[in-house]
Amino acid sequence: MKLISPLLLAVLAIPFSLLSAADKPNIMVFLVDDMGVMDTSVPFLTDDSGIPRKYPLNEFYRTPSMERLAERGIRFNHFYAMSVCSPTRISIMSGQNAARHHATNWINPWKDNAGPNGPPQWRWKGLKKGDVTLAGLLGKEGYKTIHVGKGHFGPEETDGADPAKLGFDINIGGASFGAPGSYYAEKNYGKGGKRDRSAVPHLDQYHGTDTFLTEALTIETKKVIAESVKADEPFFLYFSHYAVHAPFESDPRFADHYKDSGKPANAQAFATLVEGMDKSLGDMLDQFEELGIGENTLVFFLGDNGSDAPLGHQHEVACAAPLRGKKGAHYEGGMRVPFIAAWVKANEKNTFQQRLPIAKGTIQTQSAAVYDLFPTILDLVEPANELTDHALDGSRLDTLLTGKPDSGREETFLMHYPHGPHRSSYFTSYREDDWKVIYHYLPGKDSDGARYQLFNLAKDPFEQKDLAGDEPEVLKRMVATLAEGLVKQGAQYPVDEKGNPLKPEMLQ
Repeated sequence: MKLISPLLLAVLAIPFSLLSAADKPNIMVFLVDDMGVMDTSVPFLTDDSGIPRKYPLNEFYRTPSMERLAERGIRFNHFYAMSVCSPTRISIMSGQNAARHHATNWINPWKDNAGPNGPPQWRWKGLKKGDVTLAGLLGKEGYKTIHVGKGHFGPEETDGADPAKLGFDINIGGASFGAPGSYYAEKNYGKGGKRDRSAVPHLDQYHGTDTFLTEALTIETKKVIAESVKADEPFFLYFSHYAVHAPFESDPRFADHYKDSGKPANAQAFATLVEGMDKSLGDMLDQFEELGIGENTLVFFLGDNGSDAPLGHQHEVACAAPLRGKKGAHYEGGMRVPFIAAWVKANEKNTFQQRLPIAKGTIQTQSAAVYDLFPTILDLVEPANELTDHALDGSRLDTLLTGKPDSGREETFLMHYPHGPHRSSYFTSYREDDWKVIYHYLPGKDSDGARYQLFNLAKDPFEQKDLAGDEPEVLKRMVATLAEGLVKQGAQYPVDEKGNPLKPEMLQ
């Protein structure tokens, strides 16, 4: 466990609240629901020489705005999120791994979905008022904190159902649920229909029109940003699109681009959701430039878990090809996501860009994860608030963002999912350098009955050869380190029929 460093929490000589917006960088976290690393025309994977390599899926999707952002900044090809959504979202807000913050499953808005062997005391109720959040900290530093789109921080009728109770000044469209009732304004975004409980709020003015949900959220966001800039307020914009989550309703603006692709109708609809999200990104970049704030505005683009494209079985090479698996799975396709960081308009003389220089048109091959955003953003802002008792799992990305290697950085990622039934159930995966081990608490179909799986991601990046039986010493070490990590983070475990915790079995 590590605490926020004294350097990161240094008290400024001048109170932050007395500085103007020009003295603070604007920040946009652009989070896309269910978007994996292959759901884009931007190539994130590289060949053996480190050169970006396009695969068939990169040719299928159309994301010119992501291409534009990648040209202006740096993208990571080993960036990790939790394998389902709510854990990732709370990790971004807290800087903690899900194993530590205990919201280890997607949060069902209406009932506790721990699963029959899930930990009884897991954090189903999610975030609550008073919890340390990135939005709350930035709000105290004079930022206008804006939440747009999907919330999914807590179930219905709890604090977590309303982002405005979690440190955001403004909430547009955020609620307890994770999937919209509908993307169509003609269907009132779900209001009054079969999925009324998931009707997207705050957008009644668009009901009955032909404004697709992604576009409506973008229009409303641009209004708020314009107001913030006019008022000389720096902003923290957490733009969390419902796209590209199911229901796979085709965005008619882009349907013609995929009608001759040969892909199933659902996959074509998914692609239109991707392209609509990309248009939204481009619209925001355009607005930042038009308002003259591009040099002072930092963008982090990422997905919240692996792809859920309706292509193939969740444990095969299909929807994230050539990676194996999809959202919810223990394979790389379930937790590798796109990540791009860039200043909207480069200027080497800009004070903020000097403090956090970002390489342009570059790929970073070292691994990082969603909880790294918290300390990275706070270090740039230099908050006056001390959080000496808030444990962090994230590490600053400063060196990696320059395109250079960070020799002092641990190349690890722990993904803990003590729930089921799901695509992969009751597992912990742990990556350390080139090795990845998966521990199955209740071996079942998703592991072919195996307790352990072991892969060398350098030699076998697409997880086709299980080495658990061939590398006993490596397996023993990796399982022991996995178990140690769970203890350090205070993880909760699945339970047996008597309610006893099921902890990893050590190899002799």
